[in-house]
Amino acid sequence: MRYFNRVSIATPESVELEFTLAGIGSRVLALTIDYSILTLVILAFWIIWFVVAIGLLSSLESIGRDYSSAPLWLIAIFILLNFALWNGYFIWFETLWQGQTPGKRWVKIRVVRDDGRSVRLMQATLRSLLRPIDDFCFIGALFILFSKREKRIGDWAAGTIVIQESQGDQKSAIVLSDNAQTLAAQLPDIADLNQLIPDDYAVIREYLQRRTTMTSQAHTEKSMELARQLRSLLAMETTPANTTSDEFLEAVLIAYQHMGDKKQY
Repeated sequence: MRYFNRVSIATPESVELEFTLAGIGSRVLALTIDYSILTLVILAFWIIWFVVAIGLLSSLESIGRDYSSAPLWLIAIFILLNFALWNGYFIWFETLWQGQTPGKRWVKIRVVRDDGRSVRLMQATLRSLLRPIDDFCFIGALFILFSKREKRIGDWAAGTIVIQESQGDQKSAIVLSDNAQTLAAQLPDIADLNQLIPDDYAVIREYLQRRTTMTSQAHTEKSMELARQLRSLLAMETTPANTTSDEFLEAVLIAYQHMGDKKQY
């Protein structure tokens, strides 16, 4: 039995990353937590809706209006809102929390795309819409148990996998050099940082978090390759003098984080 099924992923930037798949136990626990939260939300919505609906019908009756079609409209709207809440819960959290819901965050697992990048709205929507099929007669559980990458139907359709978070996923685990800190302050003047997108940042972060697990040769090759691609993206001819490729990548990471902080401010 595979207690810890690991998978290697080659990103579009040719950086090879290794992840531990979440496993059915962690996924069932996360889903149980999410369904518990969602059930409470749905029940609260039902109570509020029935109170509002009864009040509305009473008001229409008191003013002598014909409200014979109102119950049908209320039922239709009620069904649509239930559908939106049930699916919106997973779509909302997985999109905004980079592949996590409250249950997944508690269990420390995350949904990512097959190339290791963060899920987007399309992937989160496909996974959510196909969830009822996966839940029916535990079809999704069977797919997870017997597929190499532990994918349910929603994962196959969306092109995603569910992985465990490791200590290396935390930002604090990235050791940044003093030279990178200095270069990061200069980058906005010598590079077009506006060309960077969140996916680029995610790839840099993943590499810096996992570089210590690579062999020396793989570390050197991937660092130089990724630095070369970033220089081209940022319209830079060469890496600044006396700067290693790793320090350059660290500097880009810091500069992008600072740029995001300024936008939020």
